[in-house]
Amino acid sequence: MNTDNVAAKIRALAKEKNAVILAHNYQLGEVQDIADFVGDSLELSQKAAASGAKIIVFCGVHFMAETAAIIAPGSRVLLPDAHAGCPMADMITVAGLRRMKEQLPGRPVVCYVNSTAEVKAESDICCTSANAVKVVESIPNPEVIFVPDQYLGYYVQQQTDKRIHFWPGYCPTHARILPEHILELKAEHPNAKAMVHPECRPEVAAVADAVLSTGGMIRYAKNPAYNEFIVGTEMGIIHRLRKENPGKKFYPVSEQAVCPNMKLITLEKVLYTLETEQPEVKVPESVAEKARLAIERMLELKG
Repeated sequence: MNTDNVAAKIRALAKEKNAVILAHNYQLGEVQDIADFVGDSLELSQKAAASGAKIIVFCGVHFMAETAAIIAPGSRVLLPDAHAGCPMADMITVAGLRRMKEQLPGRPVVCYVNSTAEVKAESDICCTSANAVKVVESIPNPEVIFVPDQYLGYYVQQQTDKRIHFWPGYCPTHARILPEHILELKAEHPNAKAMVHPECRPEVAAVADAVLSTGGMIRYAKNPAYNEFIVGTEMGIIHRLRKENPGKKFYPVSEQAVCPNMKLITLEKVLYTLETEQPEVKVPESVAEKARLAIERMLELKG
């Protein structure tokens, strides 16, 4: 069956089953093209909460599907590949976070959404890369614990007077991006604006023109003043950037900036998931109840 036929079957089946298909900006281009909505983790969290759909097919990684299951308890959440995990999320455990809280009593825990439901349940409030600074600034306490991404935490630290205690986690895909990658491309394309994700190393952010979430990159690329961009994040976003900005040029910062977990989901797997309504992602209510508080506190932040 060719790609067009698979896509057509997916759309028909989604309509028949009252299913909404959400895809992260890092997904394969063909998966993005059949989704009802493509976005960053904050945008997709909001869409999941508001969808009202009977079924949510989440084309992303496991923690994202868990988040959707927590904040949209009336929907069944399906993840087309159960093995689509997140190395960063695996770098922190509940036991490790509890030890850190014991060592730093009274400090609120800000938890990046790239974490398991169990870790969210141990936290006070969640954040995404798009709103991490706003979330930290919203906390009255002058000190916070920030888990699990040390590089995002370091970026936030530069934007606030609060003292941040980091967990030593990181995204292996973004860690492969180095400052020389940016500088070499700047030399080749002197008119290009370099935009990088805050999961990148601090020395990478230091040589960029803008440090942005994937949603922020999508908006930044629409600026009519700029026509060329160096893109310092997972390469899947290039598909959407080129699709929405014909005539503009986008240069991926490194051919190694590929998340193998994000690429596990294919059109065929999306179709199989809709046909079988498996695999389903469920979160025990005892965990979901606590994690939901942390996520909802994030979603309630205005501005």
